[in-house]
Amino acid sequence: MITRQRLAAGVCALLAALTAGIAFPAGAVADETAAQAAPKVELVLDVSGSMRANDIDGGSRMAAAKQAFNEVLDATPEEVQLGIRTLGANYRGNDRKTGCKDTAQLYPVGTLDRTEAKAAVATLTPTGWTPIGPALLKAAADLDGGDGTRRIVLISDGEDTCQPLDPCEVAREIAAKGVGLTIDTLGLVPDAKTRDQLSCIADATGGTYTSVQHKEELTDRVGQLVDRAADPVATPVAVEGAAACAEAPALKSGLYTDREEFAQHRWYRVDVEPGKELRASVSVAADRTVNPDYGVLLRAVTVHGREIVRGEAAGNGRTDVISTGLRYPKAESDDEDAPAETVCLQVSNSFSAASGVKTTPGMPLELTVDVVDGPDQASDVASFGLGRGWWLLGALVVIGFLAGVLWGWISRLRIAVWRTN
Repeated sequence: MITRQRLAAGVCALLAALTAGIAFPAGAVADETAAQAAPKVELVLDVSGSMRANDIDGGSRMAAAKQAFNEVLDATPEEVQLGIRTLGANYRGNDRKTGCKDTAQLYPVGTLDRTEAKAAVATLTPTGWTPIGPALLKAAADLDGGDGTRRIVLISDGEDTCQPLDPCEVAREIAAKGVGLTIDTLGLVPDAKTRDQLSCIADATGGTYTSVQHKEELTDRVGQLVDRAADPVATPVAVEGAAACAEAPALKSGLYTDREEFAQHRWYRVDVEPGKELRASVSVAADRTVNPDYGVLLRAVTVHGREIVRGEAAGNGRTDVISTGLRYPKAESDDEDAPAETVCLQVSNSFSAASGVKTTPGMPLELTVDVVDGPDQASDVASFGLGRGWWLLGALVVIGFLAGVLWGWISRLRIAVWRTN
């Protein structure tokens, strides 16, 4: 009995060792990521006269905003550079021209001194106008420079009072510059017009809109947005596509952003060396009202105009973003000095603007380009078509053979012991 138990334990140990060898053929090595620039956030607070309203948990909107700011300042991650800008905080008069210039930086964007920032917030009193558009332009300038994440968090309880400078158009202009800046908006007890305007501002830059009715909601949401800025992200590089491949910008592996007008063609160039594979994808966002039934086309074309491969996608108005992609493997060459092939990427769309909607600036376009090592053709067709899976099949055959031999030996031993007894 002891002999049989030892043999069975040995078989189990052998099978476990072989299985472990298959399951973990090699140790994984983590990639080291380069340190990113410090993320920047600017909180833009509406301090207009309407913030005196007492309709948030029995207190004023201004009191709820101050409490939220104090709690968020305490919880702001150390790596985040944070600033505060106000709108409508200083001018009490009725002159429209002066009131629409009433935006000031309460606390500069930089390393946070929590005590100083809280003291600045405590001095705020609801005062004047609601110049959202001018405040967004100034906030974008406050965050200018650097490669890290940049985010504006706008808290307001009403519409902009400085038309015709439409804050939604201001947000589109900011996005059109390709600066990688996101605007998130929060509406304090908003009416329908305020909700529509704040939603439009957020949508134009890929941000979010949140309607707030309670103090806890405001604190939680602002804190989430500040924390989100600390998350590592890939910052797209602004690029301007051309009307023809010959004039197109040359791109390397990376993430790029551009603007494309309705039914426009944009061209870019990528060099692909022999043995490499080009992987490209594009996303176009409908940041305004468009007619249903549209599509996006991404083509890889030679410099002589011959199409190599294409990717296409169609939509029917149920989504604001439409994406497609393609892959092109460049075959190996026997000539070690073989030159790279220039591949022209063409991005086209069939969007059409709804009645009364402006067609400029163009819609946001995000292009991802990746040139990687091509597939190993030799190993893919070797070993009777099994490719790299041949070693797994071989290991299973060996395991089965050894298990059969050992089991046969154990069975034979058991029969011998039975006959002896």
